[in-house]
This record gives sequence, C-alpha cells and structure tokens, in this order.
Amino acid sequence: MSDTVKYILVIVLGYLLGSVSVGIILSKLTHGPDLHKVGSGSTGASNVLRTMGTKWGVLTLFGDFAKAVIACGIGWWVGGDITYAMVAGLACIIGHNWPVFFNMEGGKGVAASCGVVLMTYPVAGAISILICIAVIAIFRYISVGSMLLVTLFALIVSIFYAQGNVLIILWAWLIALMCIFQHRTNIQRLKSGKERKIGQKEKL
Repeated sequence: MSDTVKYILVIVLGYLLGSVSVGIILSKLTHGPDLHKVGSGSTGASNVLRTMGTKWGVLTLFGDFAKAVIACGIGWWVGGDITYAMVAGLACIIGHNWPVFFNMEGGKGVAASCGVVLMTYPVAGAISILICIAVIAIFRYISVGSMLLVTLFALIVSIFYAQGNVLIILWAWLIALMCIFQHRTNIQRLKSGKERKIGQKEKL
C-alpha cells in the first residue's frame, strides 16, 4: 500500500469515526432533548452536561475522547508512525465538529482534541490538559479552560517538538484555531458577561 493510499485511508476513517456524535446518540437513546435546539446547540459534552445531566455529560466526554484515541490508533497501525496518527486525529476532530451523519452540525472538538494530543505528544498534551482542569476548577468556565488547553498545546509543540517543521506547527495551530472558532459564541458571551459557569444547568 502506497503512502498516499495510507493517508487517504486514515483521513477517511478518522473523519467518519469523528462524525459519530456520541451526544446525539445518547440523547436519542434516552429520549432526551434535540441538542441542536437547546443550550449552545453543540453536541459535545459541555452542552450534554448542562441539558441532560452529569452522567450523560461524562459519558459523552468519554465517548468523544475514545473515538479520537481510536482514530489515532488506526493511524499508527496503518502508517506505523506519528505522522499518520496526527493526520487521522485531525480528521477525527474535523468529523466531530462537522459530522457528515448529522448535517455538519457537531461539537466543539475539546474532548476529541484531548484524545489526539495525548496520542501524539503525550507530555505536551498532559501538561495542557492538567492546566485546563486547574483553570476550570478555579474560574468554572469550561470554554476558557478549553481554549487555553489547545492554545497551550500548540505553543508547547511549536517551541519544543516541531524543531522548525512547519507542517507540525500548522497541524498544532489548526487544532487550536478550530477549537477557538467553535467557541466563538462563548467568546461573545464572555465579553458580555453572560457565559455560563460550570454547574449552571441550562434551562430547557
């Protein structure tokens, strides 16, 4: 199998795996709300947490994280090195954010990004995630911690791991920019002081 075919394979598999929206599946199985019509409209763990409760939010978080880990694992298995894992993971995040199975309306890619960063650059990923958790615990804004996570990861990878490799730098910052873009409404609410803190359940 040529390298080109391998890359196409991991991109397609990663994207399709990312397009499996755990939040929507759980909502349908439990006869819960239409996640696109409640809260932030996102299908990710934060919106599930606020609109369906802690248990379903945690399950969504784990599921979205797990599918990214699996996607990167497929990349490693098919290509045999980190490059394929990076490509597969990126495709998974894109699929999560813009899922082909759900009218291109997905989540914000935070849990999926966590899976990708830990599977590719685990030290940088772990540091970024731990700081994210600390920030959320202190300030209780999931959005702030999430955007800090991907930005810090991109900085660490660019400075300490990329060694001048432009593609690695672009990859890391693309993950960060996608997450920040998906949080654009959160940024507006933060500016206006209307952003909900963790623990504030969304009114249906």
